[in-house]
Amino acid sequence: MSKENIHAVFSLALSGFSLDVKLDLPGHGVTALFGHSGSGKTTVLRCVAGLIQAPGGFLSVNGEVWQDDEQGVFLSPHQRSLGYVFQEASLFAHLTVRKNLEYGQKRVPEKSRKVGFEQALELLGIESLLARRPEYLSGGERQRVAIARALLTSPKLLLLDEPLAALDQKRKNEILPYLERLHDELSIPLLYVSHSLDEVAQLADYLVLLDHGQMIASGPLQETLVRLDLPGAFTEDAGVVVETIVGAHEEADALTRLDFSGGLIYVALRPESVGCRLRCRIHARDVSLTLERPAATSILNVVPATVIGTAEAEPPAHVLVHLDAGGTPLLARITRRSRDRLGITGGLAVWAQIKAVSLLG
Repeated sequence: MSKENIHAVFSLALSGFSLDVKLDLPGHGVTALFGHSGSGKTTVLRCVAGLIQAPGGFLSVNGEVWQDDEQGVFLSPHQRSLGYVFQEASLFAHLTVRKNLEYGQKRVPEKSRKVGFEQALELLGIESLLARRPEYLSGGERQRVAIARALLTSPKLLLLDEPLAALDQKRKNEILPYLERLHDELSIPLLYVSHSLDEVAQLADYLVLLDHGQMIASGPLQETLVRLDLPGAFTEDAGVVVETIVGAHEEADALTRLDFSGGLIYVALRPESVGCRLRCRIHARDVSLTLERPAATSILNVVPATVIGTAEAEPPAHVLVHLDAGGTPLLARITRRSRDRLGITGGLAVWAQIKAVSLLG
């Protein structure tokens, strides 16, 4: 067992629910726990935090053992070097933002602090909020302060339990770029609970899929999203995440060209500099297939690909097609009739027409 990972074994029986998971997760980056309501996401997080003790359980975080019931080891929550951010910000209403942040920082001896006060302010963009009390903050601002307070405890693990669930879409869009910054600029591993696949696609490096208290899949985000044995897990949200680089800006047509291993795609003109990395989401429902390169089409994004395999999908009239586009995986949702008419089968060369590309961040 590598010391540079998070290893957890939890088995727990609750009223009307049982949890039985064994996890080997990266000790860095963002790991998303994904699943529908009641799948066990929050229960896993509470076991990691020590708020629930799973009998016979085990937990180690990058070499530190926080629970080993066989050896009589169980660290209480305050003994675990972690930060926990809930759906609701849970700030102290009678304290200003500054005092809330200082409360988190004071939990850590000065010589052990790894995240500085000014660094946390800048990372979460809350410099102008220090004198306010929570009642004068928007929902997104309160969550950013809560995350900053958790960071100021200099945790070795940061837990985020659906931190955007209580926010409307505008507030979610406000806070997501700050969560991306945590991913890009800090070495603290994050466990991120969500039932929103768009959030997971934007933030995560690694994905754990839970259902009825069981882990049914675990692996790097891009690899797990295209597994054809899991089509029901993602329903209408089936799709892929593609890492691209800004290749050029074609201002005459108000387009930006994004390059990736499978070719290039165009999106509406973007402000990012040439060479900047952008993560994109391409839904299977937005990909159609043709055997010949179309000579006249309004669809700008057409890339060559090879069929890897197919799987049944919902509704029953549809199938999912797993494609390899120059080393980049894609998914296409087409009808059974189209599959049969085109002879879609493993190894077939096709052209993938991408009708829409969602930029993540």
